Amino acid sequence: MNFTEFNFHPDLLEGIDALNFTTATPIQEQAIPLILEGKDIIGVAQTGTGKTAAFVLPIIDMIMNSGEADFTQALVIVPTRELAMQIDQAVEAYSYFTGVSSIAIYGGGGGKDFSRGKDALTRGADIIIATPGRLIAHMNMGYTDFSRLRFLVLDEADRMLDMGFMPDLTKIIDKINPKRQSLLFSATMPQGVMRLARTLLHNPVTISIALSKPAEGVSQSAYMLNDRQKIPLITEILKDTAGQCILIFSSTKQVVAQLYQKLKAKGFNAGMISSDLEQSDREQIMLAFRNRQVNILVATDVLSRGIDVDGIDMVINYDVPRDAEDYVHRIGRTARAARKGAALTLVSHTDLQRFKRIEKLIGNEVPKLPLPPYLQSLTEEQPRRENRGGKRDGKKAPFRGQKHSKGRQQGKPSGPPKGGN
Repeated sequence: MNFTEFNFHPDLLEGIDALNFTTATPIQEQAIPLILEGKDIIGVAQTGTGKTAAFVLPIIDMIMNSGEADFTQALVIVPTRELAMQIDQAVEAYSYFTGVSSIAIYGGGGGKDFSRGKDALTRGADIIIATPGRLIAHMNMGYTDFSRLRFLVLDEADRMLDMGFMPDLTKIIDKINPKRQSLLFSATMPQGVMRLARTLLHNPVTISIALSKPAEGVSQSAYMLNDRQKIPLITEILKDTAGQCILIFSSTKQVVAQLYQKLKAKGFNAGMISSDLEQSDREQIMLAFRNRQVNILVATDVLSRGIDVDGIDMVINYDVPRDAEDYVHRIGRTARAARKGAALTLVSHTDLQRFKRIEKLIGNEVPKLPLPPYLQSLTEEQPRRENRGGKRDGKKAPFRGQKHSKGRQQGKPSGPPKGGN
């Protein structure tokens, strides 16, 4: 469908046209008419499918047609500050010609940010995008009023439950207009999300879009190796990526910090993001990454969902994510909007079972690339001990990774295979 077929307000269509958007994605095509009809929605869709516009556009349109502007009409609750900022930026872009106001309210900022949030809540910004903890902090101050709220959106509901936000969500839902229209979006539908949906929604319509499948444009591959081989391999790979935009994920903030320091020491133009950084620093680094002032970003899974940076050429999984779904979200940062991209995963012997679960989830075996010969001899250090007979005995043979195939170029790692997986 073309966006003109939704009969949006002309000023909203002007904003959509200014962004060069013409054709709706499947989630937009299915969700927008139902939301305009006032239906409650369960949307099962991963990031990169266009779900933000699927709820933002009809909400803006209905706010414009209501003619009311003296109270908060829509509340969007999200798990992370990065996603809050991204949705706020999307609302600002779509509503540029409409006069609809919005603000992102999240923790990690200073007193000025809290004051801005208070002003928006008391004066009635049309759309508020908030993380649960910071919104509860404002609600506890006694000046919030959601008694006339028309729309409630829970985005990435599964992530919010994983992060322990259920008590906060319950408090928020108890204080808002029970007659509102409710929209719930989630990449997965575990039992916790289903229970939340039953308490939150009224006769919902369920829309499911391409759950847990990587984009066709992502060329996936993996290296089987040990931990000592990871840094030399990444260094070699990055040497051939000048000018490319690369995102490297690790599951822990400690590894992110260590990897960032090693890349900087080797002269790479790298930045890092983890929960240890102040919010202002995180925003500054993300801006530099978007503007290509930093071309390599090392991050925890805080960026695996809900972060939209155009033109990421490659995603490298420094380790295998604990949750198979997170693999899909990580590599979903590349090959967005029908583009091409590469995803490399470094798989150590402790990660083998997790990686097999990922391959089962995506329904494909990820091609394994051979390590260069000079890395084959780089094994894990093995402590030895004396046994009672005075002989030395070591541990089992180290996990050396896959042997180098004949006919390959010697001394350098192979790039990702051509074509998607």
